[in-house]
Amino acid sequence: MTATPTTALADLPVSDVDPFAHDVLEDPLPVHQELREAGPVVRLSRYDVLALARYEEVHAAAVDWQRLESGAGVGLANYRTEQPWRPPSVLLEADPPRHDAPRRVLGRVLGQRALHRLRARWVADAEQLVDEVLGAGLEFDAVRAIAQVFPLRVFPDAVGIGPEGRENLLPYGDHAFNAFGPPNDLVAKGEPRVAELSGWVGEQCAREALTGDGFGAAIWAAADRGEITPQQAPLMVRSLLTAGVDTTVHGISAVLYGLASHPGEWDRLRADPSLARIAFDEAVRWESPVQLFFRTTTTDVPIGGTVVPAGRKVLMSYAAANRDPRRWSDPDRFDLTRDPSGHMGFGMGLHQCVGQHVARLEAEAVLIALSRRVRSIELAGPVRRHHNNTLRALDSLPLRLTLR
Repeated sequence: MTATPTTALADLPVSDVDPFAHDVLEDPLPVHQELREAGPVVRLSRYDVLALARYEEVHAAAVDWQRLESGAGVGLANYRTEQPWRPPSVLLEADPPRHDAPRRVLGRVLGQRALHRLRARWVADAEQLVDEVLGAGLEFDAVRAIAQVFPLRVFPDAVGIGPEGRENLLPYGDHAFNAFGPPNDLVAKGEPRVAELSGWVGEQCAREALTGDGFGAAIWAAADRGEITPQQAPLMVRSLLTAGVDTTVHGISAVLYGLASHPGEWDRLRADPSLARIAFDEAVRWESPVQLFFRTTTTDVPIGGTVVPAGRKVLMSYAAANRDPRRWSDPDRFDLTRDPSGHMGFGMGLHQCVGQHVARLEAEAVLIALSRRVRSIELAGPVRRHHNNTLRALDSLPLRLTLR
């Protein structure tokens, strides 16, 4: 990552900041700036991990799966020395060759052919939801009325799980992402329901619980063909249910927040609805629903002018990289004239989010449905955050709309 290391590990800048403290989770931007300005690699003394906050180093680390592995866990815990709270993901927490077959199968299951079949249905579902919301009034909490409702309505259908119990997906996903951080109060909050929620999710991953025409059935069919093992199939369905709802909920919340707080950008989108996907990607860059992940060095790795020894946890701050002024002009602005491609919000390289096009389609359907009915969107009250160790999440987004 750098050809000639010049800084000894002991001479790295040190920060005592806690990236998982409540005040930082509420407003992480000052800490992101502090870490970016401190240097390309910063030691976080509280956890004795090395943090990357600049775009160049985060991007390089994300694509270097050989020397910075995910198999030791993408959270603070090191699975080489600590017991994970659930069986590790065969996608997010695995590297080649173990990662290859599941990734190949899921890439095909979630591919363009499948999304083409879903497009018309999701567009109609979004139109129906917008009609319902606007029919109830022009002031509402967009998190509760749209961002949570739409993914929970359409994505579990696409996976092939039944309607009962879908509300469990949000607290389950919330705990799963909290568990990537330290064992703090946010993790403790979810622990009383871990067994119940994990049991319910596990039941939905079984072949017999799934409809015959969804993503889940396609995964089990791949197991029947010998492309993956029968043991991998339910874990792959679990990956969809873990990462496929919360992140999209927060991404849709983020794009609605961006459009409401930058009214000129809503005018652009309303005039040209084809900007819907750019708007979603810009929101994922601007708010970064997935704030960070960790990797573990498998060997001595040169990063940012120093050599990081083997076996060290490295924090990759996707959110800080996504607002790095070395990479983005006016990075704190939500801007639909920007080309947001290259943002780190879906990761990068081998472990880049395999379901990102599914999330884009969901957001596009919602935004286009709104653009057909709504002339203006503005904030109707203070925005509230939902604290999570890994996710940047809106808990409340009060909006006021006027119709076309």
